[in-house]
Amino acid sequence: MNEAASSFEGLLREALAPVEPPEALAQRLESTLTSITEMAADELEAWELSAMRDPRNWVRPAAAVVVGGTAGAALVLLRARRRAPGRGGLLGVRRTAERTVRDLERETRRLLGER
Repeated sequence: MNEAASSFEGLLREALAPVEPPEALAQRLESTLTSITEMAADELEAWELSAMRDPRNWVRPAAAVVVGGTAGAALVLLRARRRAPGRGGLLGVRRTAERTVRDLERETRRLLGER
């Protein structure tokens, strides 16, 4: 019984081992998020302020704000995560959190400065 349990646990560990996604996937995700953010910014840029009087015209700009903001935030997190160091246990949690906040701030400023 003990041998079967240990082999079952070994199989579970092997099956549930973390797998790093391929680099191409991260690059495709980043390019997709970038293009979504740019399309949302273009949509907002093309929108005329005079159309604000009619609430029926608010749907597209509101959708552009939500989609663009979400894609931009995901892009910031993706780039900050890529720069994050490996996990070092509980001792480096504070330093990692501070570094992550600095990376997020720097990446956000860089993205906002591009436009």
